[in-house]
Amino acid sequence: MRITERILAATLVGSDWVLWLLIFLSILSVTIMVERAIVMAGRAPSLDDLRERLLKLLTAGDLPGAREILGPPRSPEVRVALVGLAELPHGRIAAAEAMAGARSHERLAMEKHLGILGTLGNNCPFIGLFGTVLGIIKAFADLSHNQGGGAAVVMAGIAEALVATAVGLMVAIPAVVAYNIFQGRVRRTLGRVDAMAHLILSRSQEEAVTAGSSSKGA
Repeated sequence: MRITERILAATLVGSDWVLWLLIFLSILSVTIMVERAIVMAGRAPSLDDLRERLLKLLTAGDLPGAREILGPPRSPEVRVALVGLAELPHGRIAAAEAMAGARSHERLAMEKHLGILGTLGNNCPFIGLFGTVLGIIKAFADLSHNQGGGAAVVMAGIAEALVATAVGLMVAIPAVVAYNIFQGRVRRTLGRVDAMAHLILSRSQEEAVTAGSSSKGA
């Protein structure tokens, strides 16, 4: 038996198994969307409201007070800021390195499973198309064994085969939309993290310059 005939015999199973695969992938996609939505649901404090109070407390060297106004560590911005405040007594470099490490950790946590959503969005249409191709092959094979049915046999088979493409698109489109929404949320959160970190570091840098000037004057 030629290789083409072997492959043809394997493809005649139809596209039903592809539809079951797409149903499983749709459940996986929805599960990830819900899980990511829950993880990213924490409301971050407004940096505009905190800026003045935080600057005053940092200028006065009141680190406990600064930690208190940040509140509980329920958002990436607060968690990174608290790490920086904890290391601030050891110097600006120590605080900067600690916040950089905390930022990377938060980014990895926020981007968890998003690669799966991106992969599903990019590849589910191709999986559906693959199912359609298998269905069309089976439709023509059925026609060859039932030529009396005419075009009606082929059309019915092709109509059923196209369902796989439609299901693939139904899985891919929400996955792509959710992926873009979550990636936008990650970028905005990291932007606020950087703003909070720069606020803390700018105050510590100012204090270091002031201290250096005082030592030179002495």
